[in-house]
Amino acid sequence: MKPTVVDGDWDYVIVGAGTAGCVLANRLSADPGTRVLLIEAGGRNRNPWIRIPVGYFKTIGDPRFDRRFRTEPEPHLGGRRLDWPRGRGLGGSSAISGLIYVRGQQEDFDAWGQIAPGWSFADCLPYFNRAERQERGPNRHHGDAGPVGVSDSRVRFEITDHFVAAAEAFGLPLNPDCNAETQEGAGCYQTASWNGLRVSGAHAYLDPIRRRANLRVLTDARVLGVEFEGCRASGVRARLDSENRRFACKGEVLLAAGAVGSPQLLMISGVGPAGEITQFGISPIPNAAGVGKQLQDHLKIHNA
Repeated sequence: MKPTVVDGDWDYVIVGAGTAGCVLANRLSADPGTRVLLIEAGGRNRNPWIRIPVGYFKTIGDPRFDRRFRTEPEPHLGGRRLDWPRGRGLGGSSAISGLIYVRGQQEDFDAWGQIAPGWSFADCLPYFNRAERQERGPNRHHGDAGPVGVSDSRVRFEITDHFVAAAEAFGLPLNPDCNAETQEGAGCYQTASWNGLRVSGAHAYLDPIRRRANLRVLTDARVLGVEFEGCRASGVRARLDSENRRFACKGEVLLAAGAVGSPQLLMISGVGPAGEITQFGISPIPNAAGVGKQLQDHLKIHNA
């Protein structure tokens, strides 16, 4: 077996180049005195179907771009297993999603803010606005100078107007902006697109700063685990170009591998519920009972 190749000392090692990873790479490398490494298991996503808005018909289900997860049998859905698309490559799921621009439910943020001060919707709204380049212009709920383009649909079908009118006649309020005061009601959503092209996290945050000398982006590199010195993360192990590599970190290891990937990496590295990981011969560092719990997601209605 080839010896492990050691690469370091990085100030920040970011695992996963989805939206969160791209934002972190952008913001942290803005300080030229830091060395930032961004590691992504997928490819560079240069395929033109990534930029074409309707391209998700091609990319979802394609193992080059989609991790193609499936749920376990769901007892409340007749035991069915559901497809669970997760992006693979630069931009992560934002490179293959349906582009619908909808922020999270305000009440969820407010509930999180009670547990972790600073995460209420009012606290987060300035950052939503800062990220947004809103085609309709700025107001209290939107910004127009950010990197993420947000646009109205260029195609309007008559049946859409009939559907909205029918919902209003049924008693639902007309809501022309589900990212404003409330999400309740019927209306037409906007998409994360600009000039007719998808705007993924990579397009918005990574492409403009790729030439920074203090930033390195590795693709097709699978992280195998986080290494620890005591309870401090000191680096990651990865497989790249058929070699085992260790990327040492003197600062912080940041997991941005998604709602599935991040807890999975923590657990195989020893951070998780002791009762669950010890049965696989993994020693807990320390016991962290909440890792991998309380995941929330929405149903993919048409095949639910």
